[in-house]
Amino acid sequence: MPVMRYGAHLPLLDLDGAGWRPGTLVSYVAAAHRLGYAAVTANDHLVFQRPWLDAVVALASVAGTSADLRLATTVALPVVRGPAALAKAAAALDVVSGGRLVLGVGPGSSPRDYAAAGVPFDERWPRFEESVRALRSYLTPGAPPFHGRFYSTDGALRPHPARADGPPIWLASWGSEAGLRRVARLGDGWLASAYNTTPERVVDARATLAVELSRTGRTIDDLPCALATMWTYVTDDERERETHLRALATMLNRPVDALAGRLLVGPAERCAAVVRAYAAAGIGQLFIWPLADAERQLERFMGDVVPLVPPSP
Repeated sequence: MPVMRYGAHLPLLDLDGAGWRPGTLVSYVAAAHRLGYAAVTANDHLVFQRPWLDAVVALASVAGTSADLRLATTVALPVVRGPAALAKAAAALDVVSGGRLVLGVGPGSSPRDYAAAGVPFDERWPRFEESVRALRSYLTPGAPPFHGRFYSTDGALRPHPARADGPPIWLASWGSEAGLRRVARLGDGWLASAYNTTPERVVDARATLAVELSRTGRTIDDLPCALATMWTYVTDDERERETHLRALATMLNRPVDALAGRLLVGPAERCAAVVRAYAAAGIGQLFIWPLADAERQLERFMGDVVPLVPPSP
């Protein structure tokens, strides 16, 4: 069982209509650092059914006050943003954070994001593969130009990232064979989605990744495996639990029963059982996303749930 490290999604989604105060993100990140989280992360949408703060701007706003926390996109959408623009922003984030950026990327699953960007949704997969290759070229000093069907580069942008080889690029995949092959071929890490997988599926996915990685001369131990979008609300109140699960199911257009056993919503021991199962499956990093009362939930998770998850032997 790997040593589990914990990160916290920035509260970029206005779930309760309260909006954001100017100091909301800085205060949240300070709490995450004080409580022992290893990273803060941000997810990307142009268009959503609820207000959603921009991920890159949000990370930039806390880069100077986040101490040694890693900053991660989980994920950014290079096809929607454009790989050149995303690479430019990523390099800047890596510079101003002193080399703490992890660039998690995915194709996205929302046609509305693609429509807003004027990109055909049915081109997302070939565009995504090319965009990752373009990001590598833009972010790696001395890298050769990339020329593809959709994107071409003339080599690295300047200023270069803080790290000589650029920020690590982690790829998102819900676990399809094609997606996992792409992770093994192009990624420095794998990002799974908590509400789109199970511990059993993670075991199967890591077995597939091990085979695919062997073709590139790597092993599964060389590839960080992280679980993002782990919606979280630790509570002993069953009515609160049901209220949050129903609201989340409506927002995600998923059945309540399909979410109840996958997410960290409910009593501490129930939440810890989910975390233990993912740790046993090979997940090494878990990024929680509080559904409400964000800083208090950071405290409850780290104080009530984490002590029930044994460290690796």
